[in-house]
Amino acid sequence: MEPLTFDQLPQAVSKLQDKLNDIEKLLLEGHQQPTDSDELLNIKDAANLLNLSVPTIYGKVCRKEIPVNKQGKRLYFYKSELISWIKSGRKKTAAEIRQEAEQLLAYHKRKTNRYTESSGL
Repeated sequence: MEPLTFDQLPQAVSKLQDKLNDIEKLLLEGHQQPTDSDELLNIKDAANLLNLSVPTIYGKVCRKEIPVNKQGKRLYFYKSELISWIKSGRKKTAAEIRQEAEQLLAYHKRKTNRYTESSGL
């Protein structure tokens, strides 16, 4: 890209401003269209989504175990946050644990080999 001359600067700034306005417009339009996962749920809907009873949901809210939004006495949940919460509790399979252990052992073995080679042991 060629450097701009002083005379070209106003046109370049104008183009840049137009592009920024277009980007801002796209972002605002995208932000205004809620996706399915940003759906706001009441406690009954959250209980149905999680396949839990309403009293269980209340208990989890009380113990601060579940993401929640409170407005007055009402509780609201974002579907995307509940799905993320579910995913965060995923347990690894034995194969995944074994693979991580092998990678960790291989890493430490390489690290130990580098140390012994550099120290002359």
